[in-house]
This record gives sequence, C-alpha cells and structure tokens, in this order.
Amino acid sequence: MRSNVLSAVLGRHVLSPFVIQLLFIMFVVQFVKGGLLITFLPVYMDSALHATKFVIGWTMAVQYIGDNALRTPIGWVIDRIGYRLTMLTGVLMTLLAVVVISISTDMIWIIVACALLGAGTAPLWPCVITGATERAGEKSSGTVMSVVYMAWLTGVGLGPFVTTYFMHGAFDSAFRLLTVLMIAVVAVAFLLPGRRHAERTREASRPAHERASRKAQTVALTVAQRTRRYLAEVRQSLTVSPVLFPAMFAQTFALGLLTPVLTLYATKELMLTGSQFRLFLLAGGAVTVLFMIPVGRLVDRWGTTWFLHVGFALSSVVLVLFTHARSLETLFVLVGLLGIGYALLIPAWNALIAQAIPPDKRGAVWGFFLTIEGAGTTIGPICSGLLWDRINPHAPFVTSGIVLGLLFFAHWFMTIDNHRRRAAA
Repeated sequence: MRSNVLSAVLGRHVLSPFVIQLLFIMFVVQFVKGGLLITFLPVYMDSALHATKFVIGWTMAVQYIGDNALRTPIGWVIDRIGYRLTMLTGVLMTLLAVVVISISTDMIWIIVACALLGAGTAPLWPCVITGATERAGEKSSGTVMSVVYMAWLTGVGLGPFVTTYFMHGAFDSAFRLLTVLMIAVVAVAFLLPGRRHAERTREASRPAHERASRKAQTVALTVAQRTRRYLAEVRQSLTVSPVLFPAMFAQTFALGLLTPVLTLYATKELMLTGSQFRLFLLAGGAVTVLFMIPVGRLVDRWGTTWFLHVGFALSSVVLVLFTHARSLETLFVLVGLLGIGYALLIPAWNALIAQAIPPDKRGAVWGFFLTIEGAGTTIGPICSGLLWDRINPHAPFVTSGIVLGLLFFAHWFMTIDNHRRRAAA
C-alpha cells in the first residue's frame, strides 16, 4: 500500500529499482563525506595530528579540487562504459580513502586520502543525475531532481550529526561506522547496470548494415580521434542560450559565498547559541525538503519559468534582509522564506538544465555542466572570506543576494531568448 502511494505521488519511473539504488548510493556517500569533512577530519587532524589550520584548509581543498576537476571526463566515461564500472571504481576509491585515514598518523597520507576521496566521489553526481533523469524522462525531471536533492540534503545533514555522536570518547567507532557504510555502498554499486539502456536501445533500432559500418569506423579511429568526434557531436547537439553557462556558475557561486561564513555569522554577529543555530538549520532544511517534492511535481506539470522567477527574486530579497534582522522571530521567518526560495529553485533549475541536454550525450554533458557548477562552489568560499575580511561580515550575504538578483534578470533574458528560438524554428 505504501509503495503504491509513493508511486502515485512520485511516478513509477522515479521509484524504479535502478533509481532507488542511485539514491541509496547518493545518501550514504554524502553521509560519509559530510561526516568526514565537516565533523570528523578537522577535529581528528587538530586534536590527534596537531595540524595547523592552514594545512587543514588545504587538505579540504585537495578533495574539492579532485572532485570537481574529474566530473567532465567521468561524464564521458559514463556514456562509454555505463554506470556499474564507473560508480564501482569511485566507491572503492572512497572506501580506500576512509581506510587510509583510519590507519594513518602521517599528514602526507591524510592528504593522499583526501585526494582519493575527491577522485572517488567525482562519479557520484554525474552517475546519479544522468541515471535518474534518463530513467524518469523529461516529463518527470523536476520530480526526480527533487528526490535526488532530498537524498543529498539528508545525507549531508545526518552525516556530521551521527558522526559526532560516534566520536565521543574515541575515533575508532566513527571509523568503523563509515567503513561499514562504504562496504554497503560497494555492494549496491555491483547491482548497477553496465552499458546504458538507452544506448542499447538505439543500437538495436539501427539497421544491421549501419551498425556494422559504425563499428568499423569506430575501430579504425584512435582514442584521441574518437574523443574529438564525440565532443564535436556534443557541441553540435547543444542548443541552449549562451547565458546558461555563466548562470550555472553564478547559481552555485551564490551558495558557495554562504557556506564558510554561515556558522561564524550566526555565532559572532547574531550571537546565537549552538542549540539556536542548529534549530535554525533544522528549520530551513526541513522547509526546503518538505516543499521540494510538491514543487518538483508542479514543475513537471507547469514548467520551470515562474518557479525560477519567484525563487531567484525571493531568495535575493531574503538574503539582503537577513543582514538587518536581529530578533529571533524575524530570523525564523527569513530562514523559512529562504528555505521556500531554494525549494523553488532546486527542482526547477535542474529540470531546466536536464531539458537542455541531448539524451544520447547525457553523461558527458551533465559532467561538463556539473564541472561549471562545481567551480562556483569552489570559488565562492574563497571570495566569501575576502569579503568578510576586507569589507564586513554582512558583505557575503549581500553579495550572494545581488548575484541571485542578477540571475533573476539573466533567467528572464533566457526565457525571452528561448521563445525567440522556438518562433524561429
């Protein structure tokens, strides 16, 4: 009965075994990664290894750089060899990173493990988004992206909280927990399909002589020639507004501006206690998660345009007002509104991107798009610290609000440009 209700709400393809496997991997890997990077590793390096804050910062950076730099080539790999081998390689590297961290007391090996962690988690987003959107189809892209981001948010949120609980007294319990979870992920990764179903279907639909001709041409080409031909086909198949590329960067850049300073601003400027700050995070996250699935369903029915218009405008205004709020009641209202703003943006924005991706090049294009978005999450925190130090603590929030406001106008232009493209076609 419960599965029938969920199928009616989310759609049959969203709850397919393949998508459920991808969501499980997304949740657990983000749980482990969040527990390691946010809670465990900084404390472990500081208290057990006595590392400086500079070394800890660069150790974190190594992981993010490796994750982001490999997303584009991994997207191409997915299109070539399928999900199982791609994801399995990644989760095995992630498991190895956890084991290396658990047995190492040398800083060099910790940095090597973080590089492995970055490389190992790089296939996660390209595989999950490519597979989920492929299986759900364009009509359910908003819904499936809502479910993917719910798995991501719950994993990122629960990882640090649960790891903190297991860290009381000793680090061994936390290591064992993370290792067991990664072993479970490796087992699930073995169940993923090999060659993509859509690719098999396209090949089977071609006449026998055409398949033989394509195979002969492929064998005759070198790896470099096949790569160049594939990338040329990707460029030719993309028919999107050129504004989309800087907009993808700006969207994650605006979020990256808030990531490193949110806790500092809450405790030093707003003078919130630890329990008050956790309550605000819980409230904002709960509002976002609760609204995402209904918004995703409405995006599939009504389109992305007005959800993005309202989401960008609302989030922009709330972030600017956030710097002027002082009472707890006002802060709660603003946090709730910001949660609604991001609940409107996340399904609609990712559905908009999914619609622009050619189905037969889904892995490579998603990898490329995720690399652009990852650059925003990498550069945003760097700029955030400079804004805080050089101007004032309010500057990162105001700048993030301005960027989202600019995205409102950029999306308006993209909407007009798309109407012109359809009229000309």
